Amino acid sequence: MEYSSIQLNDLPDEIIFIILKKLNKLDVLYSLMDVNKRLNYIVHDPTFTNGLTLFNNLSCDCICPLPDLMLDRFCSQILPKIGHKIKWLDLEPFSMGRILSTNYPNLFGLGIYNIAKQAVLNLFTDKTSVIHRFKNDILSFVIKTIRTQYVTSIHLDTLMFTHIFNMFTNLQYLNLDPLFCYQRISFGSSPPTVFSSTLLELHVKVRYIQDCLYLLDGRFNQLQIFRVEIGLSSSHSILIINKEKLPNLRCFSLSCHSDVYFYDTVLIPLLYRMPSLEQLSLYLSCVHHNRFINGNDLKENIIDYLPQLNQFQFNIRSTMLLKNQIDLPSNEDIQYTFKDFLNNEIISCVNYFPEYNEGICLIYSYPYTLRYYENIANNFPGGLFTCVYDVSLYDEHPFEHEFFIRIQKSFPFMERLTIMNRKAQNDKQCKKLKNTNQDLLVIEYSHLKRLILNEAHDDYVEQFLLDTKTCLPYGLDLHIDYKPLKRVTYNFKRHVTRINCSKIRYICSDTDLRFPKHFKDYFLDIDVS
Repeated sequence: MEYSSIQLNDLPDEIIFIILKKLNKLDVLYSLMDVNKRLNYIVHDPTFTNGLTLFNNLSCDCICPLPDLMLDRFCSQILPKIGHKIKWLDLEPFSMGRILSTNYPNLFGLGIYNIAKQAVLNLFTDKTSVIHRFKNDILSFVIKTIRTQYVTSIHLDTLMFTHIFNMFTNLQYLNLDPLFCYQRISFGSSPPTVFSSTLLELHVKVRYIQDCLYLLDGRFNQLQIFRVEIGLSSSHSILIINKEKLPNLRCFSLSCHSDVYFYDTVLIPLLYRMPSLEQLSLYLSCVHHNRFINGNDLKENIIDYLPQLNQFQFNIRSTMLLKNQIDLPSNEDIQYTFKDFLNNEIISCVNYFPEYNEGICLIYSYPYTLRYYENIANNFPGGLFTCVYDVSLYDEHPFEHEFFIRIQKSFPFMERLTIMNRKAQNDKQCKKLKNTNQDLLVIEYSHLKRLILNEAHDDYVEQFLLDTKTCLPYGLDLHIDYKPLKRVTYNFKRHVTRINCSKIRYICSDTDLRFPKHFKDYFLDIDVS
């Protein structure tokens, strides 16, 4: 029997188009441009030509130029033919000059990735730079910076910010995003003096709340959307006082990655300057001496002052110091304060930790939107969190096996797990689940890449290494001190921990210890640093 062979060119245009849409744009253009008239017509569709990312983004988030042959073909043959169709380009600095030498009459959006801050200044101040050709055309600009030294000049950030606005005179959208969190921009005592009546949307990562306030001092009087991430809580008094209204601001998002002490004194007054706000997002960890932030606080101090607000997303963790208070609020008390919140499902979780003399209350709107969930205790309310990849567990009461089952089900795509608990398990020998009397389930962590047990009792080391309780994925990085690992594995000879350890890359920081000869044979790999 003879078999017929159907080739790509035998398929209808509609089917070919559907297939090609699932492929990388660069591969489509590189492989099919000028193959024949029919395919040429298809790959000239705006789907493949409107916006191009002309670099390789590796799995480790490392950005590198296209291979030389591929770059040569794009610069000499492909881009000159589709340049009039391209509206957005994402570039890296090494090949940027060659790529931008082509004519792009309809280009309005530009992204530059993995560029050093000093190179940004050179790019904008060098009059021969090709970027000057687009100074009046670029409406949207994304720049992701790096720096070659750990300590950066604050003056450099101010200059970079100033040159961006001096260059792109009609800029409407700016996303200024350092690639690493410690590289956030800061203006110090010399904020930029630029003003813009065209900027409508600004995304930026700054070091301190003062840097955020500089950008909201009225210099961008048409700003409608502002999203800011703050790296550190201020180490000194905040002296910036500005009561000028921001009447055009419709969307405001603020997140801070350290404990916040400016909630009452800075953040609330700042929100009062936004009378037309329609969308608000707050992601904070606040420290108070005598109260938790709850629904009453949000309603009385925020919602009642923002009459146009129709969307409010938040994740607020507040810490209260314990000093012999009586009638401490329960989780039910906190949840009751949200009884009038009709447009959101609100989750609350209250924990008290006498050993640390503190109470912690977490309130958040559901569905959860952050990529991390920190300091989960035994009374974790549960739920499904498909966006979360980084999880940490902390309690002054032991975590039992059933708790880890709940965690795995709630965070199915978890990649990083940190356990901080010094309390021994009560039911480590239990063979049945309490509620159903079923056999103990082996927990499988399919996506886990890093497990951190440096502050965990030996029982939790055993919980994860015993193949009767846990199935670990191949290639997992394990961070733990050498001595507890030696105890749990019976000096690296225990049979029931061997299967999981054979999948593990052990990250060992105890470099001064003498290891047994069979130590390295027990693991997939060992990194002694």
